[in-house]
Amino acid sequence: MLFELMGMLFFALLFLVIFGIAGSVGLGYWFKKKVADYEASQSEAHNRFVFLLAHILIHIAALDGEVSRDETETIYNFFRQRLGYGHSQMLWIKDLVRQALATPIDLSTLLGEFAGFSYEIRLVLIDLIYQVIYTKATPPTNELDLAENIAEFLGISSHDHRAVYGRYAYGHGTSSYDSGDDRYYRVLGLDPAATAAEIKKAYRNLSKKYHPDMVASLGDEFRRDAEEKMKEINAAYAWLKHKHGI
Repeated sequence: MLFELMGMLFFALLFLVIFGIAGSVGLGYWFKKKVADYEASQSEAHNRFVFLLAHILIHIAALDGEVSRDETETIYNFFRQRLGYGHSQMLWIKDLVRQALATPIDLSTLLGEFAGFSYEIRLVLIDLIYQVIYTKATPPTNELDLAENIAEFLGISSHDHRAVYGRYAYGHGTSSYDSGDDRYYRVLGLDPAATAAEIKKAYRNLSKKYHPDMVASLGDEFRRDAEEKMKEINAAYAWLKHKHGI
């Protein structure tokens, strides 16, 4: 009876092991299929943009020598909250982050490929980088410096870079003019001493570059993000028009 009992326990344990392995293989297959199905449903430009974005964000997170769990969660939360990614999309993002951690690609190689995108899409990258950096209560100086270097490498004009930086730096004590009214100048990349002509020019410039149609190839989530930016730009211009009687 003892041998029979031991035999039953052995076969029960063996069954559990086999069942566990089969379940793990099945889960892995399901995961890969969900990721592949989502990628196949999107444009090549969209998939490549997000691939490069995920790798660049990991480079920024690794500036201090390691990528912490908090930093990867910050990246995941950005995609969930800012871009509205659902379950299947987040499986894809987590797979991209794992790839970036396991097999890092040289930053200059990533940026060299990004340089092939249109100016408006390169501007979207800079905007998204600052969005992630400013999820931290105190954005690290080395991350801000890298963001500035990336903007310069990608040929982003000083005015456009200032407008992006100003939109997120507001309220973080990073500028000598952080009062509520001055925020509207910052959104347009302007100094509070800007003239009516300069305000009009800045608005026309930004509304062309941030028009949702300019990022249509990247998919609905980036189009929605552009629409939110345009709302902010329009609100800033409306306030300044009223103030200056334009």
